Amino acid sequence: MTTVTTLAATTPSPLAPRLADAALLLVAVVWGTSYGVAKGALVFYPVLGFLAVRFGLTFVLLLPALLRASRAEQRDALAAGLPLGGLLMGIFVCETFGLALTQASNAAFLISLCVVFTPFAEWALLGQRPARAMFVFAGVSLVGAALLSGGLSGHWGWGDALMLAAAVLRAITVCQTSRLTRRRNAPVLALTAVQAGVIALGSVALAFALPGGLPPLPGDTGFWLACIYLVLGCTVFAFVMQNWALRHSSPSRVGLLMGSEPAFGALFAVLWLGESLSIAGWAGGALIVAAALWTMLRRGASAPN
Repeated sequence: MTTVTTLAATTPSPLAPRLADAALLLVAVVWGTSYGVAKGALVFYPVLGFLAVRFGLTFVLLLPALLRASRAEQRDALAAGLPLGGLLMGIFVCETFGLALTQASNAAFLISLCVVFTPFAEWALLGQRPARAMFVFAGVSLVGAALLSGGLSGHWGWGDALMLAAAVLRAITVCQTSRLTRRRNAPVLALTAVQAGVIALGSVALAFALPGGLPPLPGDTGFWLACIYLVLGCTVFAFVMQNWALRHSSPSRVGLLMGSEPAFGALFAVLWLGESLSIAGWAGGALIVAAALWTMLRRGASAPN
């Protein structure tokens, strides 16, 4: 490959917005499988160590792309990637510790609130008021998430607060990614490398700041197979596609399309992990996917600026 796709403002292809929608929906499918795979990996290694391994391997894999970039492109990748990596670090820490401290149904519902938060974050942070249809689609998706997860149950605790914080950070990160990358000529792979490096270093630093540090790396084959899948599919592929797609789509569309992740996660759990799903759960998943497809069909409702 002699050229590197960049996030600079260029004349977009007429097909690019449609491809962006399809890419984001595919990312949601891939990310939907990540929870079951990561849960298996966490049996062998603690959360922060697992994050350090996953994103450390991603950084090493993408480092050549960062080194091949020009000085100007490296500066742009660092300028956008450092703050975005910090936001992503916050999301992963809140999500992983939140999952450990609350019920799975609460976690699934609360993280889905990102779909509702993103249009308001886009309006507040970018000064772009989303089309009314986007709020309708977000509402339909949220109803679907409530049916799929069963809504909130039990008492409100720290785990619920962390999952809510992760949902807010997701909405902010989508908007900030759109804002920072459209201003800079940062190669997609180089930007993803910087983001992964920030998460890996942040995870290691946080792990050693806490009592106990990190244990030796596990030797179990299942752990490393899970890491390879998560690195290649759920990190490299997903982050690159998301970073590229944000050139051609508004944050609200991105949040809504990727908000279909819980539906695909539930489907993966049924087909691969042998879990069961109630009639209400199937109906909720169908509503989430319908909202995403509805969004794709109404491409003109929220065109990027």
